[in-house]
Amino acid sequence: MKRSDINRLIRSAEKCFVSHGWTMPPHPRWDVTDFGLSAYLRYGLVLINLAEEPEYCEKLMYAIRGMTTPAHTHKKKKEDIICRWGELDVLLWKDQNLTKGEILSLKINGQNKEVRSGHPINLHAGERVTIVPGVYHEFFPASEECIIGEVSTANDDQYDNYFVNPEIGRFPGVEEDEAPLLKLVSDPT
Repeated sequence: MKRSDINRLIRSAEKCFVSHGWTMPPHPRWDVTDFGLSAYLRYGLVLINLAEEPEYCEKLMYAIRGMTTPAHTHKKKKEDIICRWGELDVLLWKDQNLTKGEILSLKINGQNKEVRSGHPINLHAGERVTIVPGVYHEFFPASEECIIGEVSTANDDQYDNYFVNPEIGRFPGVEEDEAPLLKLVSDPT
């Protein structure tokens, strides 16, 4: 992924956050990824780690229409994916086969619901879905832009992301075609 594309996404995210009243805490840790697929407008996400504690994590994320966070699961992490602004579609499956139409029981907005796997759950601002370990999930904006939240148990992006597509890498390779706006989680120290 080119550093100029990373910088452009950071600027877009910052503009969206400011225009919708989201203020960053001091020293957030930024991450921009194309999931190693070199197609960030198809598979991409901007993430900001707001809290990283041994027991819990909070992230704020940004995506534009067309950017998808590909199907994956976690063995340890339980998370709420929250639409903070815009509209967000979330797809869920029982296993890596991504079989469509199976019934899953989970919480949407704190209420137990049954949903069909592979059918989008459309979240509006303030709405959330609770995803337990082992449930495969994929999400993408249904609006032009979307601010997404995540509150979860301890986060381990390096060892607790299991993507269906074996070509996926959690962090992008970076082509340094301009100076970075800020240091990313994945940048060398």
